[in-house]
Amino acid sequence: MFELTWIQLFILALASFRLTHLIVYDDITWALRSPFLAVSYVTHENGTVIREIEIKGTGIRRWMGMLLSCHWCTGIWCAMLVTALYCYVPASFPLLLMLAVAGIAALIEQYLLQRLG
Repeated sequence: MFELTWIQLFILALASFRLTHLIVYDDITWALRSPFLAVSYVTHENGTVIREIEIKGTGIRRWMGMLLSCHWCTGIWCAMLVTALYCYVPASFPLLLMLAVAGIAALIEQYLLQRLG
């Protein structure tokens, strides 16, 4: 078994967070989700906008749609991928670090949007 410092764990956690968000929510990865999901936005009377998801197909296609629509589910797989990359492909660390930095930037942006917005 390998030893992991708290900073390495923090980097892996942030990388997993950002990769999960990238897969489940970001527009740039819509092409990956579109065969499995249809997304629409509904505005309620009070002005809030709700994201509604329709999962397409049956069998494996439906399973993939369910996976890609759930950040908790996708997060498990992303955490496994990030951990495996870290353990078995040491050259992947710059990529993981980049995802972690992007994760911090996303958290700061959300904090500022809620605080100022």
